[in-house]
This record gives sequence, structure tokens and C-alpha cells, in this order.
Amino acid sequence: MDATPDRPADAEGPRILITGATGYVGGRLLRSFEADGIPVVCMLRRPRALRHAAPTTSTVIADVLEPERLNEALRGVDVAYYLVHSMGSKGNFRDDDRRAAANFARAAVQQGVDRVIYLGGLGHGDDLSDHLASRHQTGAELAARIPTTEFRAGIIIGSGSLSFESISALVQRLPVMIAPRWVATRTQPIAIDDVIAYLRAAVDLTRPAGVYEIGGPDVMTYRTLMLETARQQGLRRRIIGVPLLTPHLSSLWLGLVTPVYARVAKKMIDGLRNETVVNSNAARDAFPEIAPMSAEVAIGRALADGDAPPTRWSDAFSSYRPFRTGSGRPLRRQRVDSRIVEVSVDPASAFAPIQRIGGSSGWYAGDFLWSLRGLVDSLVGGVGLRRGRHNPVELAIGDTVDFWRVDAFEQDRLLRLRAEMRLPGRAWLQWRVEPTATGAMIRQTAFYEPSGLFGHLYWIAVSPLHTHIFRGMLRSIANQAEDQGSPPATGWGGPTT
Repeated sequence: MDATPDRPADAEGPRILITGATGYVGGRLLRSFEADGIPVVCMLRRPRALRHAAPTTSTVIADVLEPERLNEALRGVDVAYYLVHSMGSKGNFRDDDRRAAANFARAAVQQGVDRVIYLGGLGHGDDLSDHLASRHQTGAELAARIPTTEFRAGIIIGSGSLSFESISALVQRLPVMIAPRWVATRTQPIAIDDVIAYLRAAVDLTRPAGVYEIGGPDVMTYRTLMLETARQQGLRRRIIGVPLLTPHLSSLWLGLVTPVYARVAKKMIDGLRNETVVNSNAARDAFPEIAPMSAEVAIGRALADGDAPPTRWSDAFSSYRPFRTGSGRPLRRQRVDSRIVEVSVDPASAFAPIQRIGGSSGWYAGDFLWSLRGLVDSLVGGVGLRRGRHNPVELAIGDTVDFWRVDAFEQDRLLRLRAEMRLPGRAWLQWRVEPTATGAMIRQTAFYEPSGLFGHLYWIAVSPLHTHIFRGMLRSIANQAEDQGSPPATGWGGPTT
């Protein structure tokens, strides 16, 4: 991956920039372009955030909330995809969204960008949720300054999408669902593949700019959508509507049962009161070659890809604070639990169980306590354990691992996870593998930086549990490495005497 905005010398066609390429839709769009060998530039907030990019993909570092870098990022760009929004953020996200769109559009005009392509949310009327209203406002902010093609979609069905993972988790885990009144709201779902088709087709600048409402051929209630998802998994489910269940209680309930944490669930549920049904034929007229698939087919495809989705909604979210890679600075008032074990296998074998940690592999010790901690985290509005992993084997910086996020990763050598559960402080969990004369040494270290008196009391209270869990975790990692690993090769480059 070339960390420069320069266009490849042999590129043909418009120069394309994608914002939000580390997110769910942006990541799928990028992979679609890469599959066809089309050069694109990805605008990222942080270096190395994009994993497994093709040689045709280059990057530029900028932030939509920091206008001084946007002109450089958009220089020479013909078509720019605007696929960022603040659903996972705290504070006044509507102001942030409006300011970000204004910054981006202003820089795009200054750099001579021909067209901005934006994915917004479907919904009508004056009584829109704050989230949907912000999506519409963002589109209007862009279109007021530069020609903009705005697609408005409702629920997107695809493996790894926020809405579909939530629905799938509900029907998998609850034989009987006590559901609020939003289950009777009508929606017109669309498959992620069809969303990408529309986004790709909009690069053709002969098509007029404007707002296009997109959806599949089926209009249904969320209840029908959930029952169809259950049916395709061979599950019989009953849904009982309870109109008095408030959005706040619904969001807490959704956070307990699904991968969605409560703050995002609240915004999502607020939007479910609005019907998301296509009222215009403009998309069909302007893009006649696209025939969206049925909800039944879209659900089937999503379930078939469910174990290893190309992108996931949580790839771009941090529930606790903006993502920062390890700075190397010392932690203030840090508390440390550090343990070492030596194994008679090569470093790659020693690292293998570390790389698989979390998700379906569990945490190697005290799984009940980890689950209990995840439940408590969900109850207080945190992420809980339900995010799982993007891939059961592979890891990259920025990946989610249950209620942790990969802060540093070096293949066969280092994994550092940053805690995203609710804590009175900051925490990291790290494993480092070094070669020795007889195999490898694994050092496991937990770092904790308490915040205030309660942070110190928290560490004291949980220290006995940490001792039990961390000791058992390292022992299990060592046992798995020795049981499944390879002995060090003759002449292994460890310390010599």
C-alpha cells in the first residue's frame, strides 16, 4: 500500500477518493474497485488503519474535522465518496456531521472535484430521528456547495452490517421476543451488493446529480424481516409486541442480546420509528441496469457469508475514545501484572494461540468471569463481549476482539490490546514472544492506568480475580502452544552461551 496521494502513472478514468474506507460500506466499495483493478485513493485519519490493500490502492492522511489537511487530500481528485458519519460518537454529533460535510465540500470545490457521492439514510417527514435528520442535513450541506449524488438507503442486508447482525443475533438468541412497537414499522431493505452497485454506477458523471432513494423490491415490517431471517436459519420464533417498551429500555435490551452497544443501539432504535420506504422512482429511471435482489435472496447471501464477512460495522467504531495507536509514552500511575513462561516450540507456534484469542476461541481461563464482565459492561452501556472478532485467525491493528481493540500487532512477536469496556481508567493487555536457545519465551503483561480514587479501588478489588485469570490464561496459552506447535529448528537463533 502506497502511503501517498499520487495517482498511479498508468491509471485511466476518473481519479477516485474514498472516505470511510475502514467502515462497513466503504470497505466493501474499496474491495469492489480493487477486484476490478481500478486505482483509488483512501482518505484515512490514522496511518496503517487500512489492512490488506491492493497495489492499486494508495492512501492520504486527513480528517474531515480538520480542514487544513483536506485540500491536500482532494488535490487532483475527480470523484469523491463521502461515507463518514458520527453514529458512534458522543456529544453534539449533528454539529460535527454538519461541520465535517461543510469542510469536505469546501475543499472539494477549491480542488475542482467534479462530483461527491454520498450514502445517506432513507426517511420522510419532519419527525425524523436525530440520526436520520443529521444524515439528510449532511447531504444538503454537501449539495449546497458541490454537485452531489446522494443515495438514501434504509436497512442494509449483508454479512457484517450493523442492522443485519443485530437482527440475526436477536432471532438466534431469543426463542420468544418481547418487542417494542418499532417491529411494526415498514422498511424496504436493500442488499449490500446492490448498494455497492449504485455507488459504483454513480461514477458515471453523465448521470445527473441529486437525491436517489434506493431499496430492494420488498416492503415489509421489521417483524417480517426478523421472522424471515429466523426461517432461513431453521428457527421458529415468536414475537410479542409491547408498545410501552421505551426506546431507552429497548436500547439496553438490544445491547445485552446483540453485538450493538447501548449508545449506538439508542440511535439505531430512535431511527426505527421512521418508515424507510422508497417514495421515488428516480433511482430506477437513472440506473435502469440495476435490479436489486429480493430480501429473501439478500438474507440468504448474508447468512452464507456470516462467519467471515469482508468488512464489519464495528471495524470503524470505538465506543470509548478515538482510536490511537500505542505512542510508547509511559503510563502515569500505572499498575502492572507481568508474567513469563518458556515453551519448547518456535516463536511462531508460541504466538499462534495468542493470535486466536477472543471471539469463538474464548480467553483460555475464567471464561465465565469474562462473560460476566461483558454482561456488566453491556448493562452500563459499554460494548460487551458480543462484537467478537473480524476473523478467527487473522489480526490487524484496529481490529475488534470482543471488548478490546488491537493497538499493536507484529506477526509472531507482539499483540497489544486496548480495553474498550467501561473502566475507571485505561487498560491494555499485551503478549510478547521472544526466541530463546530452547524455544520461545512468552511475556504476558496487563497495564492499568487508574483514573481517580475509584480507579485505584477498582484495581485493588479485582486484583485477586486478575491473579487467577491471568495465571490460568498464560498457562493455557503455553499448553496449547506445546500441544500444537513445532519444536525449534536446529541452530535456532536464540541467545547463545
